[in-house]
Amino acid sequence: MPPVTTTEAGYVSIVQLTDSHLFADHSARLLGLDTFASLNAVIDQVLDEVDQMDLVLATGDITQDGSEGGYQRFIEAIGRLPAACRWIPGNHDDAALMATLGDASGLNADWIDLANWRIVLLDSSIPGAVPGRLDAEQLDHLDAALASAGERHVLVCLHHHPIDIESDWMNPLGLQNADEFLQRVDSNANIRGLLWGHIHQQLDAMRGKVRLLATPSTCIQFDAHSADFATDTQSPGYRWLRLHTDGSIETEVSRLPAGRFVPDPDASGY
Repeated sequence: MPPVTTTEAGYVSIVQLTDSHLFADHSARLLGLDTFASLNAVIDQVLDEVDQMDLVLATGDITQDGSEGGYQRFIEAIGRLPAACRWIPGNHDDAALMATLGDASGLNADWIDLANWRIVLLDSSIPGAVPGRLDAEQLDHLDAALASAGERHVLVCLHHHPIDIESDWMNPLGLQNADEFLQRVDSNANIRGLLWGHIHQQLDAMRGKVRLLATPSTCIQFDAHSADFATDTQSPGYRWLRLHTDGSIETEVSRLPAGRFVPDPDASGY
């Protein structure tokens, strides 16, 4: 994995890939969808659309089965991108295995400093559970990152959503100690953005002066504001971000053309 290098442009350019849900078994499908093929199609689009790339962030649920084979397929796919990648686990992942593999491949980081920005990576996963939580170690890690950031602007990344997303079935599966986390966010003027995955849909909102961003999956999409589990027919996608020197964030979601990689409405097994 290439090292993170200092950007030479007037902004830091980041690509977020999230919720790829890969399998070790090449024939396995998620709700009828080939998640490895959809990830590679999204990466093709990134290569076509993003001229400058300083960092790739993979914000959890890298695999569906928590397998070494699934992680190796992800490493193979992102190897086509010209920037370093750093990852964090989600609820479908094996965080311990990711830590081991990430040490060997350079995918682990507590935080990354690029230009006058600090990107903080948090593990919100709970082994064997779907909701998330930032344990004492992770909160201490966040405190240390913020305390040592100096004058840098800060982008904080995690897997689970820390706010109400107006979805009856999905809200209880978010960050269980969101209040503890958001107290830190609200009290720190350096934090400019929060970035997460997990919800398989697009979100762009504000909390005071902090940008709140969630991103579509590279495979299946969830129906927004649904009372019960439901998929959406929107295509997979990714998010690009430009972190400017004044602390502002420019960002958009880009999706594959409509009709590509739509889950089977009759399939089950998520």
